[in-house]
Amino acid sequence: MSFSGEIKAELCGAEIKKPCCLGAECYGAWLFSRCFTLRESAWVTECAPAARRAMELCAAGAGVSAQLYYAVSRRQKPAYRVTLPDPSERARLLEAFGHSGYETNLRINRAPLEEDCCVQAFLRGAFLTCGTATDPRKAYHLEYAVPHKNLAGDLYTLLGEIPAFRAAPAVVQRKGGYAVYLKESGQIENLLTYLGAPQAAMELMQVKMFKEAKNNINRKTNFETANMDKTFSASARQTAAIAAINDTVGLDTLPPHLGDLARLRLQYPDMTLRELGERLHISRSGVNHRLQRLLELGERILEEKGVENIL
Repeated sequence: MSFSGEIKAELCGAEIKKPCCLGAECYGAWLFSRCFTLRESAWVTECAPAARRAMELCAAGAGVSAQLYYAVSRRQKPAYRVTLPDPSERARLLEAFGHSGYETNLRINRAPLEEDCCVQAFLRGAFLTCGTATDPRKAYHLEYAVPHKNLAGDLYTLLGEIPAFRAAPAVVQRKGGYAVYLKESGQIENLLTYLGAPQAAMELMQVKMFKEAKNNINRKTNFETANMDKTFSASARQTAAIAAINDTVGLDTLPPHLGDLARLRLQYPDMTLRELGERLHISRSGVNHRLQRLLELGERILEEKGVENIL
């Protein structure tokens, strides 16, 4: 089952405790189902619990009987088709929520949404019929697909007014309609919890934590690898310079403090500056300063031999 299907299945298990919430969830589900019209139409879904919930809401919330048909989609998956074939039933459904079917622009009627619990139920019903959520392992995205511009604007406003959390939705025009969506993981988590899908919210949170931990590990590994590369590169240049000195003038011609360090670096090319300093009882900065002098001397010798630089 897809992540959207998991959310809808969980939402269908939400208990409706008040008659007003029953009507509000029915209103949300059918208003955004593309069946909220006097014309005969159908709502198709692959989620069996959502299809059954829509039928139950229609009967209990508006006293209207819908019909359910089963088929197989083009993707060879189960498809459930919910419809209101009787014109009088369609008119009764519209009338139950203050609509006639002859409105110029379909808008959300706020009258059935006076209580905060009713807004919650309304948005839950809307998600059952027009909501989708991307698998959080791929991306963070939750949206309501809305067929009409003004209806999308009303939904956008309603989401932004929820006192439980500060949603910052966006609206985009799509082919055949509009999408009101959220892309911030924290807001999606809050909305899922608000709608009645805490398990889905927890799954998203766990995926987010796993991603953050993985990214932190990758950043630390890349940082350490870069430091190792830098250290090894510097060591290789120093070793090449000391080898050039040894092969020409010899290390015995160097002052004792430089000669001792040169021999130690040749013997232990992988040692860090701190480890070299501990062997010679000098500071890390002192080691670095002496190695710079050896590097300059080696480069000067190689330059005299016609080699432009070391490594």
